[in-house]
Amino acid sequence: MDLGGTKIALGAVAEDGSILDTEVLPTRAHRPASRIIDDIVACVRRRWSETVPSSRPLGIGVAGQVDARGRVLFGPNLDWHDVPLAERLARGTGRSVRVLNDVQAATFGEWRHGAGRRTDDLVCVFVGTGVGGGIVADGRLRHGATGTAGELGHLTIEVAGRKCRCPNSGCLEAYAGGWAIAERAREAARSDPRRGAPLVALAGRPAAITAKTVEEAYRRGDPLARRLMRETGRYLAAGLVSVVNGIDPAVIVLGGGIVSGFPWLVPAVDRVVRADALRAAVRGLRIVPARLGGDSGLVGAATFAHEAGAG
Repeated sequence: MDLGGTKIALGAVAEDGSILDTEVLPTRAHRPASRIIDDIVACVRRRWSETVPSSRPLGIGVAGQVDARGRVLFGPNLDWHDVPLAERLARGTGRSVRVLNDVQAATFGEWRHGAGRRTDDLVCVFVGTGVGGGIVADGRLRHGATGTAGELGHLTIEVAGRKCRCPNSGCLEAYAGGWAIAERAREAARSDPRRGAPLVALAGRPAAITAKTVEEAYRRGDPLARRLMRETGRYLAAGLVSVVNGIDPAVIVLGGGIVSGFPWLVPAVDRVVRADALRAAVRGLRIVPARLGGDSGLVGAATFAHEAGAG
């Protein structure tokens, strides 16, 4: 399962990572956590109780901070605080349950069945509305002391820089995340109305400019949109230089909606990282696009639960 703020993707996944059967439910995140969990339990019982043995575990990726017991400490898109998700799902379905942060789940999927196969040292960075990451080191997915390892979007790339949505300023996410691209585009359109006119025309008004607006303007050849995205590539590369120097992965997998919309970011970032990171760290390094697309979290959560066993 992949539990997000707008939808819940559920599926039966084979051991080779292929998806056998899926269903998508609306999250309706304004509801209490108990109602959302009830929907998941009802779907699992209705859809798979007869076809998937109860010995098969459930894996679920959640957008938020998750501890080792499968408790969601904080899920910003769901407004969840200290929700015992694993316990409630296990009680409702009669199955063992493994809960991961959604990007850790996506990282596991890309590692086992996607672009990161056949390596023991991998970093995934997913650039969508925000910037998330996951780390595989020495053949193990790293959770960290509190389960929050991989929050690479909150690496500081500019001291006293743009305000992030976390308590800090100058984070990578505050420059390269979708919400930040939109914010930067709105500021640019207001400060230079002539250059910003194409963006405003697409959105209707400056306040309505989103990352999708920038993507559409870019495809139409708009100079401001192209400048904004070139800058985004440089910000992303700056963050990845720190990742390469600090973690020394063999492979970096780049995914998420922003990377899918601007695939040239992968080679552009690769060039900068190779120029700016430590020479030893880039020897043999590969920077590649994600392969599983929107299914990486679903596949990763299921695979992680299967490999973790029923304990």
